[in-house]
Amino acid sequence: MPEAGCAQPAEDVQKEKELQDLFAKWSGVKGSLIPILQGAQEIYGYLPKEVLLQIARELKLPPSRVFGVVTFYAQFHLEPRGRNIVRVCLGTACHVRGASRIFERMQDEVGVGDGETTEDLRFTLETVACLGCCGLSPVVMINDDTHGRLEPDKLRSIVNQYE
Repeated sequence: MPEAGCAQPAEDVQKEKELQDLFAKWSGVKGSLIPILQGAQEIYGYLPKEVLLQIARELKLPPSRVFGVVTFYAQFHLEPRGRNIVRVCLGTACHVRGASRIFERMQDEVGVGDGETTEDLRFTLETVACLGCCGLSPVVMINDDTHGRLEPDKLRSIVNQYE
């Protein structure tokens, strides 16, 4: 919430309106916590503390319950995420074909470690157990794009495709 007398940026006003519309859509619906959390994360890109408190107030739930749900499910994020989500597969097929070298080089290319986001919010780097593309191993997904049969030297040109 802005301080009295301070104008909110137009983007914040729009997000607040979208959040209020989300609350209206789910008003009185039993079991609405998870869809409201999903919708709020879609609006903000992650779940800021202030939004979680607002959701708790709206649903008349203890903040600890809302926070408990958010921290239980991997789909929810408490910190801003990058515009590009880089997932490096470390599953068995990828591991056997050198995924650890791919992951090490990817950390160098994007400049962050596992679970971290670059300061400019360009990339978030994550490891995953399997992407289901074992025939293309080793595999990296960036957003919805799958890059397979990778070698460490190919990563720079791949990363450079994503602004």
